[in-house]
Amino acid sequence: MANDGLIIGLDIGTTSIRAVIGRRTEKGTIEITGVGVSPSSGLRKGVVVNIEATLQSVVAAIDAAEMMSGREVHSCWTGIGGSHIDGVNSRGVVAVTGQSRDEKETREIGPEDIARVLEVARAMVFPMDRQLLEVIPQTYIVDKQPGIRDPLNMIGVALEVEVHIITCSANSAQNLIKCVNRAGFRVNDLVLQTLAAGRAVLTAEEKELGVALVDLGGGTTDAMVYFQGAPYSTYSIPIGGSEITQDISIVKNISFENAEKAKISARCCIADLLETDEDIIIEGMGGRPPMPIPKSEIALIVRPRLAEIFRLVKDKLDSLPLSRPLGGGIVLTGGGAEFLGVVELAAQIFRMPVRIGNPLPLGGLQEKYHSPIFATAIGLVLEGNIREQEKNPERGTAEPRVREPTAGSPFRRMWEWIKREFF
Repeated sequence: MANDGLIIGLDIGTTSIRAVIGRRTEKGTIEITGVGVSPSSGLRKGVVVNIEATLQSVVAAIDAAEMMSGREVHSCWTGIGGSHIDGVNSRGVVAVTGQSRDEKETREIGPEDIARVLEVARAMVFPMDRQLLEVIPQTYIVDKQPGIRDPLNMIGVALEVEVHIITCSANSAQNLIKCVNRAGFRVNDLVLQTLAAGRAVLTAEEKELGVALVDLGGGTTDAMVYFQGAPYSTYSIPIGGSEITQDISIVKNISFENAEKAKISARCCIADLLETDEDIIIEGMGGRPPMPIPKSEIALIVRPRLAEIFRLVKDKLDSLPLSRPLGGGIVLTGGGAEFLGVVELAAQIFRMPVRIGNPLPLGGLQEKYHSPIFATAIGLVLEGNIREQEKNPERGTAEPRVREPTAGSPFRRMWEWIKREFF
């Protein structure tokens, strides 16, 4: 059963899970009708470590989105990211075999030639524990003429393609799918989180000039570099918001939970930018009285760790063999992008323009998702819409991978109990 015009994006993160429900309008545009958020405790560094905790968070997030939308969800496009993601560039070349009217003339490039050259480019040897996630064409070359975006129906003898190949841990991917399926939903496909976020926040001009999308997540910091309109590099830094919370916990001698609350309440990384230095009241442990902590002190703890993350991202960026600087600069998404002063701090370290990556305007509940923390979830809706239309141009719907009781069904809880007891 299809989603009847609904496209659902499910962003499963280390600290929170976000579900966004989009509806395809008669004009072909996307309207956001539901948004749901749930705390996440079953992942570490973007990898599932507790299936039961993760599936419960998935159910809670989608239930909240369903309640807001008033529609029932059956399947979703699920994001994947973390330190197990890897990207590599490859090249393939084939002889054009398309038919021409005159055998002496050069031949016309057909869809089968494009399919063959992409197959050659992706024919790399990967370890058995790696799974191919994305094969993204960067540019085509026809008879040594570079810079071609779409070679279909062009005349030529030799067709080349440069692609960006993204792989992930096969076990991590299967565990993620298992969590969503056991929660009572179907996974249409796994989509790289930074690729989805780029779809939601980057402009075509930025991608052409060259831009680095930096997703400041809870467990990891993931980056995707676009150059000349296409993904060029994908990498991950195994440090995220959890390390910032841990720093606050250690310095202030408070629990991790209270440190997280203090971080979210202060939401600042440059103390001088605070208009008022208010106190954050932290609950005392073991009957001790509450402890006030000024926001400026939290900002002083956040700044060094956030600066370290930016320097690590910059070191990777500087090692790329780019022919020219990134004219589009840096775009920040994720929870870390909500810190006051994050743009100023990043600009000091990267020494290039920096902006916050809020999702580009869509119809519907814009005030609910106009934040960098929803960049990936909104991007999953947009990416899912494109892929559904490619699979079935008439209806724009994709076939589900598995069939299970639908979300919102009165039989879902019973089905979950049966799976836990007998499977």
